[in-house]
Amino acid sequence: MLIAMLSDIHANVRALDACLAHAKSIGVEKYAFLGDLVGYGAEPGAVVDRIMALAQDGAIVLKGNHDDLACAMAPAGGDASQSIDEAAAVWTRQQLSAEHKQFLSGLPMTAQTGECLLVHASADAPEKWRYVDDARSAGVSLDAGAGHSGVRHVFGGHVHHQTLYFRGTGRDLMPFKPTPGVAIPLSRPRHWIATIGSVGQPRDGNQRAMYAVFDTAQSRLAFFRIAYDHVAAAAAIRAAGQPVYFAQRLEDGH
Repeated sequence: MLIAMLSDIHANVRALDACLAHAKSIGVEKYAFLGDLVGYGAEPGAVVDRIMALAQDGAIVLKGNHDDLACAMAPAGGDASQSIDEAAAVWTRQQLSAEHKQFLSGLPMTAQTGECLLVHASADAPEKWRYVDDARSAGVSLDAGAGHSGVRHVFGGHVHHQTLYFRGTGRDLMPFKPTPGVAIPLSRPRHWIATIGSVGQPRDGNQRAMYAVFDTAQSRLAFFRIAYDHVAAAAAIRAAGQPVYFAQRLEDGH
């Protein structure tokens, strides 16, 4: 089975649609969304609508920190002490229907499918939203994943970069640099941990959306970069009155 894993969509419906179209074209059979459906982007309602429909068809959907923030905050604005993320969360909450907020607030933090543990942030304490951004933090998350029966691999998001580490016979993790579109055998006896990147807010200097596909039959992981109309997505952010900084990040890929 081919499972498409998409994370950090961040209310960018154009990037989401492009990734879903690509996934369909290569025969993906199941979808897993690893959190941060909303935040930053201009179209949170449209993104949640699409993912709610896929959830009804069996897609896995997890909660991210921006989903949590958008549901937890009171719909008041204008507080000068708010961070830019908090102010964006207030705006996002105002765009979401009661059904959207109920869906987001009820999402789980983790899910297991076969030998894979799916999580938004680090698996050691998902609710604390810790980043997996180096070998040390990857090792902590992988160790936590191993505490779940049958888990050999941990796949997450949150850091907006595509990374892959493996552990062989020793304790140290080794980095593996993925090439977009090239499937990587997740060979035994190694244990693997990956961050699959961001659909809607890539931050590696490349504007193309990120997602990954895991082939459960072959135990192969492929990372993808997908072009979409990032200029239109940035324009939508400006038109919505969101901070210009969010639009510039799409234009620059940072």
